Amino acid sequence: MIRVNDQKKVKAHIPSVMEDPSAISIAKVYAKAFLGTIQESDKDSAIEEVSEFLHAVTTQFPDFGLILTSHSLNKDERLSLIDRVVAPHASELLTNFLRVLARHDRLELFEQIMSQVIQLRDSESGRKSVLVRSAFELSDETLSSIKQRLSDTLGFSPVLQTSIDQSVIGGLVIQVDDTVYDGSLRTRLKQLRGRLSNRSIHEIQSGRDRFSYPEGN
Repeated sequence: MIRVNDQKKVKAHIPSVMEDPSAISIAKVYAKAFLGTIQESDKDSAIEEVSEFLHAVTTQFPDFGLILTSHSLNKDERLSLIDRVVAPHASELLTNFLRVLARHDRLELFEQIMSQVIQLRDSESGRKSVLVRSAFELSDETLSSIKQRLSDTLGFSPVLQTSIDQSVIGGLVIQVDDTVYDGSLRTRLKQLRGRLSNRSIHEIQSGRDRFSYPEGN
């Protein structure tokens, strides 16, 4: 992997690019092309290498990541930087991938492209990313149980991504694509309050009806 002097940990992230629908569409094109150049048996290891490189340039060495994606460098300067700094420490696949992005001025989409690569690979392998939110860190045993239950219920191999959310009071919040399964105590209490409120309204209305229409009239 690339070796650069440690820099302060500031993530090189461009929200406007990451959230732009047109950028996502472009990223999908490059993601498909990337996977299409790799043999099936080599895909997971290739993705792991590129992901590790991305992690390094966005968290450990953000200054290098910013320079690499900066428009202050022209195309030839970016290619030269890749050849001098990346090529001696990376595989030919990773180096060539970066060269392609540099030639087409798509290096700023590198993070988004890899996100799409992982999603496509998970889909190819029958896997799907599942976000699990809880108020505290879950044990390996609990995560294994969640994974098995999701697999049995939803029919795919879940890839769990956990996060700590103090607003989740008891239970879990599980998100698969755009569907959220909220089993938190907070939500159950909210639902219970809603049912009690509806019942009270119904009882009050029933009482009004009895007084409004006395028997025998």
